[in-house]
Amino acid sequence: MSIDPPERDRFYLLHMLECIADIEKYCEASDIESDQRTMDAVLRKLQILTESSMRVSVELKAAHNEISWRELAGFRNVVVHDYLGIRVERIGPMVNSDLPTLKGQIEAILSSLRRD
Repeated sequence: MSIDPPERDRFYLLHMLECIADIEKYCEASDIESDQRTMDAVLRKLQILTESSMRVSVELKAAHNEISWRELAGFRNVVVHDYLGIRVERIGPMVNSDLPTLKGQIEAILSSLRRD
């Protein structure tokens, strides 16, 4: 049994929000840049988040180009294939600046999907 595309997109967008919520929880409990476990957990959740972003339909991505889908996929490739090249000092600012923006964008998309 297959899932229709809007439901599939909703599933992956909700999963991305769950990953962001986990990252927020990890970072409020510990300093990401000085705690290796927190950094490892955040990087893993970022990997999973970006993996889900790659599974969102082409149609939804085209309709919502306010999200940098290509950058998300690129970051996933770095986390998975070039993890030694990750600049740890950039993860904290990304979590504090980029993720709240992404969260708002995903919430807006989900809200528009509910109205349709």
